[in-house]
Parts: sequence; structure tokens; C-alpha cells
Amino acid sequence: MKNIYIITLFVVLLASCSGEKKQIKSIEQAIASNDLNKIRAMRTEIVAQQQAIAAQLKQLDDKISTLDTSKKIPLITTFKAEESVFNHFLELQGNVTTQKNIVIFPEFSGLLSSVYVKTGQQVKHGQLLAKIDDGGLSQQLAQLKIQSELARTTFERQERLWNDKIGSEIQYLQAKSSYEAQVNAVTQTEKQLSKTLVTAPFSGTIDDVITEQGSVVGAGSTQLMRIINLDDMYIETDVPERYISYVTKNKNVEVEFPILGKSIATKIRQAGNFINPANRTFKVEVAVPNKDKSIKPNLTAKLKINDYTNQKALLIPQSIISENANGEQYIYVVKNKNANEEGVAERVIIETGQTQGDVIEVLKGLESGAEIIQEGARSVKNGQTVKVINI
Repeated sequence: MKNIYIITLFVVLLASCSGEKKQIKSIEQAIASNDLNKIRAMRTEIVAQQQAIAAQLKQLDDKISTLDTSKKIPLITTFKAEESVFNHFLELQGNVTTQKNIVIFPEFSGLLSSVYVKTGQQVKHGQLLAKIDDGGLSQQLAQLKIQSELARTTFERQERLWNDKIGSEIQYLQAKSSYEAQVNAVTQTEKQLSKTLVTAPFSGTIDDVITEQGSVVGAGSTQLMRIINLDDMYIETDVPERYISYVTKNKNVEVEFPILGKSIATKIRQAGNFINPANRTFKVEVAVPNKDKSIKPNLTAKLKINDYTNQKALLIPQSIISENANGEQYIYVVKNKNANEEGVAERVIIETGQTQGDVIEVLKGLESGAEIIQEGARSVKNGQTVKVINI
């Protein structure tokens, strides 16, 4: 039987080739004759043959399409809609700061006679950092104390006499007034003299010694040194007013420091109550743990504030959502799937909520467990038969 098929095919090919050669020879003869009527007749014959062949090809294609139904079914991929925890994050930028980062200025004018610390040194609250020459104020204080002691003795004696009804009241009052004036003078001088001693306002690190020993300094105008405490660090940033109900105290925050290549988890420690009318924002402070002291003031930080959480969210990729002429969003799900993984694409109108990255929350129109079309979602039609090829 196989040999018969081969012989038959060979005969057909020979006949076809023979007929084609005869037709080519006829065409050549018609052209060589220079007879317009013969040439036109030959062309009409060839056109008729071409139309007949085209009609036969169409019949064959129609039959192939009828028999081979798999070519009509679009191939798609799907995923199941499942409930999951959805955390939405508001992304902002801010700078690290601290309230314990100050430049120390002198309260007394004079010669900076001594500097007791150096750059990078750890100091404690109240520790002596530098001393300014008092210009003879200590000697003046010593004289005032002597005078105050004399005034006290005089007053005490005059007071005893007055209690014994000896002497006049005016003498008693004068002695008392003189003593009190001397005490006030000593107190004021001691306060002035204390200003010649520069002490640490809080515990921290001497970041920079700005003015060297031996320089003349002016009260409130000459920068002596900078002191920083890196323990109580925080980030301050502006939040748009529309988030005022969601961004509140103790909300979780993810902080990323691009320069350091590190991230930390923290919370909002304070949310402002004042809306800035210029830019319609309010301020929040985010605590920054800094045990290793690697985070520095003015460091740029990226904040991701958890402003919304849904414990049972249905999430889908944004790329599979389409929109109709009425502005409604829709996706396609597969219904009535058979054993051959073939089913029907059904359009579902949905309502969406928050987005995070490339996913979006579906609020209405979708049920948990629905099989959603992913690859091919934008090419299928409602009611069309589709084939699932999930791997």
C-alpha cells in the first residue's frame, strides 16, 4: 500500500510538472506570436485557473478551521484570589535631627584662658569645658565677702541691742539694710563669676572645638565648641493634610538610610496638630534608635509610614485591570472550567482601593477563590472560551 501511495504521488507530480511545462510553452508561443487576441485569451485562461485554485484553497482552509478548534481558543494564565494582609505605606522623605546638637557661646567676655576638652571627647552634664579669665572679678568677690561678713557682725550686734531695747530703731534698720546689700552684692558677683566657667549643658560628644585657648571671646557672639548627643535622634517630616486621620502617634514606620545602606523599624512619636496654611501639611516626628551611633544629624532618610491596613484584602496586579466607556474598572475571571483546563472568560466589574507597588486592593466585585485571568487578560472577550496553561 505504501508503494502505491509513493507511485501515485510521483505520477501526480509528473503530471503537474508536465502540465506546467505545457502551459509555460503555450505562454511563450502566445507571446512570440505577437497576436494581441491570443495573448489576451491566454491571460484570461490563467486568471480563471488562479481563481479556481483560490476557491479550492478557501474550501480547504474552512474545513481545517472547522476540524482544528484548538486554534480558536486563546491560551491564558490564571491565579486564585486569596485573602491576605495588606499594608499600605505613605512614602515621604525627611532629615535626621536632634535637639541636643548645639554650639556653645560664652556668657562672659574676656580671654579664653583654658580649654579642658578636645574634639571627639565624651563629656557629662555639668562637666567643666573651658574657663574665661575673670579680669579681677574673683578678687572683687573676696573683698565683697569680707565686707559682707563685717556687715553681718554689725547687724547681729545691733539686732541684740534692739531686742534689749537699747539704741534707736534707725540704727537697727541701717545695719540690716547694709548687711542685705552686701549679701546681694556677693550673690551677684558670684553669678557673674560663674559665667566665666563654660560647662556642658547635657551629656554628649564634643564634635568640634571652634575657638582655641588664648583667644579673646565676646559674650553671646563667639562660638566656642559644638556638642552633640546622638542618643535622642529623630526625623521630622511634613505630611499632607489628607492623611491627618491615618498618620497618628505610634503608627509603624520603616526608615531607610540610602547612604548607610541600612533600614530600621520604628514608630511615630509625635504628630502635629497644626496645619501649615502655606503648603497644607502637618509635621510628624519619628524616633530613631541609634545604639551604634552610625546615624548622624542631617542625614537623609526615606520614610514608609503604615497609614492603612486590611487584614483580609484581595490583591491583584494593576496591569490586568481595564476600563470601559463608563469609567468602570473590570477584570476577567474563568468560569465553568472542564477537565481539559478549558473555561469561559467572564467580565467582572470591580471597585478598587489603595495601591502599593504593582498591586491594588479590590473592595467590591470579587470573591475569594475566584480564578482571575492574568496573562492574556487584555486580549480575551467576554463569554469567549479560553484554555488555562498554568505551569
